[in-house]
Amino acid sequence: MSLRAACLWLAGAGSLVAQQTPTAPGAPGATAPAAKQAPVEGTVAAAQAGIDRTIDWFVRTQNPDGSWGSTSCETTMEMVFAVETHYAWSTAAHGLATMTLLAAKPTPRTQAALDKAVQWLCDCRMTMRGSSWDNDAVWGWLYGAVAMTTIAQDARYRTDRWRDPVARRGREFVGWLAKNQEPLGGFGYYDDPPFTRRPKWGTSFSTACVVPALGFAGSCGWLDDQKTRDRAMEYVRRCRLPNGAYEYDLSPVPRMNGGEHINDVKGSLGRIQTGNWALRLAGDPAITDAEIRRGLEQFFAHHRFLAVARMRPVPHEAYYYNAGYFFYFGHYYAGLAIELLPAAEREPFRVQLRRKLLETQRADGSYCDFLGSSYMVTASTAFATLGLMAGS
Repeated sequence: MSLRAACLWLAGAGSLVAQQTPTAPGAPGATAPAAKQAPVEGTVAAAQAGIDRTIDWFVRTQNPDGSWGSTSCETTMEMVFAVETHYAWSTAAHGLATMTLLAAKPTPRTQAALDKAVQWLCDCRMTMRGSSWDNDAVWGWLYGAVAMTTIAQDARYRTDRWRDPVARRGREFVGWLAKNQEPLGGFGYYDDPPFTRRPKWGTSFSTACVVPALGFAGSCGWLDDQKTRDRAMEYVRRCRLPNGAYEYDLSPVPRMNGGEHINDVKGSLGRIQTGNWALRLAGDPAITDAEIRRGLEQFFAHHRFLAVARMRPVPHEAYYYNAGYFFYFGHYYAGLAIELLPAAEREPFRVQLRRKLLETQRADGSYCDFLGSSYMVTASTAFATLGLMAGS
């Protein structure tokens, strides 16, 4: 069990039953009972309808300053984390929401919301480490960097108005990542004693999600140390196991002890997708079409182990130590991995992905896979929608 899992278990044990209570029928975001739902279509039209509902949700729920949700602790189950951490999570979610609007069909309404979102990201306070062990600030730096590199490649934000603010903020996000890259090359969100300025722990998935963004940052002069991306890529590569799974974090001897384990394929379903996607874009010759195909086949064959974890309030309590917040993260990167396959192979995988995502969309257009704090609703909704958009 990870430190986060242990902390959340202690904080949330008393409210476990209440958190598992289904949303009351008719309540905002409630879905119909599964037995009454019609089969979900996996067509392009169905996906687009779902995307449209979500984009409307993002525009309707955006705060006047351009942000979403709250930066405060919204559940007793997350009171163990530093005050700064809740701000960092909301900043990361904001980056993902901005990317969703960036990918949406432009209308005057969505463009206005997008401009406000980009402005907030350019002006917001930089996330900082919250305590000796809690370095969840890295999530703000990770998805801040991913968002800024995505924004910088969009023609709408290469104008005189936007070019310099976007570049300045992009340099800040990747600069903080470079200063917090752990000695083996990864990025992580905790530290262990003795506590040091540069953390000593990383994970495969938090590292993989930023590898392509670091490549772009290096090419446009945002990174002082051009080897930052190479070290991150090597960390992810070394986490890869012969069966296609990726270790949760890099260990000299893979942590496999038989039975259910987080480093089994069934516990690595989301990490497989983000790892394969990142290494393929970084030019790793080992990530062939066959390897991407194998990873996607594993994802859908064992999907039930992700599905059963969704909305469980205690992390890593599901089979193979899956946690609820793996769900939409994994689906987003599955969507990106599908698009790396030859064109003729993509649609059957897209259909499966659309069905898995659309059957979990809530009535108001949003999604959620863990607890229900506003940052998690924002992030879940963005991950799910970006996954649908990848093949639309």
